[in-house]
Amino acid sequence: MKEALNTLILYFRSALFWVGFATSTIVVGLFTPFLFPFSYITCYRILLPWTNFNVWWLKITCGVKYKIIGKENIDLNNRGIILGNHQSTWETMTIPMTFPPLSWVLKKELFKIPLFGWALSQIKPIAIDRKAGNSAVEQIKKRGKERLDEGNWVCIFPEGTRVKPGAKVRYRMGGALLAEHSGYPIYPVAHNAGVFWPKHSFIKYPGTITMVIGKPFSVKGLDPDAINAKVKAWIDAEVAKMPSDRA
Repeated sequence: MKEALNTLILYFRSALFWVGFATSTIVVGLFTPFLFPFSYITCYRILLPWTNFNVWWLKITCGVKYKIIGKENIDLNNRGIILGNHQSTWETMTIPMTFPPLSWVLKKELFKIPLFGWALSQIKPIAIDRKAGNSAVEQIKKRGKERLDEGNWVCIFPEGTRVKPGAKVRYRMGGALLAEHSGYPIYPVAHNAGVFWPKHSFIKYPGTITMVIGKPFSVKGLDPDAINAKVKAWIDAEVAKMPSDRA
């Protein structure tokens, strides 16, 4: 009986979160067409509160808190390429809240999502066709370096998709190739968000997400395979230290 009641409470709290998430997305999406005349940085600053609200709302409704370790490693005068593990939707909202304005490398299909896709198109993403093979990689290298040279940071999830905690996948080469091509440093990021916001899960589980930002490292003298190996080893080691228990 107690377990059934707890499950019911989880569903109720998660439903409250989704109502707020959907409402805020609709409001921002309807407002987005009016942003076209504005500069990129203005659009970014106007849209960023959407992420702040939903991370806050997640804490209020579902009890999902978070702590960030290593924020002092972000060198505002040394922009770079953020490579992190991908377990949830949570990190897609929290990373932009934590780092300076950035461009995402993402699949172009996301632009087709009503309202959300409209807003996404306003923040200089690097949209690729994942079926395009070498052409997609060249896009990442060319457009990624352009964004970095313009003053943006670039964020890529080398796993390519959300991965359940504990699962292992091979890292894709796009981020490492961009780093080699551009010469910009890598900022590794690790977290355990998937424990509390699982992939494809309606329920959000209470607890504290840990996100760790590593010290940036130079890619000079490293080939793409070595870059990926270094990032993966660091992320795997950090995630292994994080608690996997829910509150």
